[in-house]
Amino acid sequence: MINAEVQKSGAESALSVIRKFSRRVQGTGLIQTVRKRRYFERDSSKTVSKKRALKRIKRHENYRELVKEGKVIEAPQRGRGRPMNRENNSTQSQASASGRSSGLGENTPIAR
Repeated sequence: MINAEVQKSGAESALSVIRKFSRRVQGTGLIQTVRKRRYFERDSSKTVSKKRALKRIKRHENYRELVKEGKVIEAPQRGRGRPMNRENNSTQSQASASGRSSGLGENTPIAR
């Protein structure tokens, strides 16, 4: 059990005493340990994690196949650094090359 005790000194306000107390509690590390234990999850076994990984790989390969066959429309990539798809990039590069970009989002559904 951890005790965090604070004494009020002189004309110190109640707010500053509360701040001092909260700093003491943070210093003990009690809040961090409680938050870590809040959603405790057992480590899964190696075989279970390997099976999950194999399923994920198989699902991804199946999805790639369906995209190649044209049965599924590829979802745009999330994150930074990857272009959404080649068609949008080629139209953007053509518009910027010709110098007539209105800046109103030519690729939006309304503008097409």
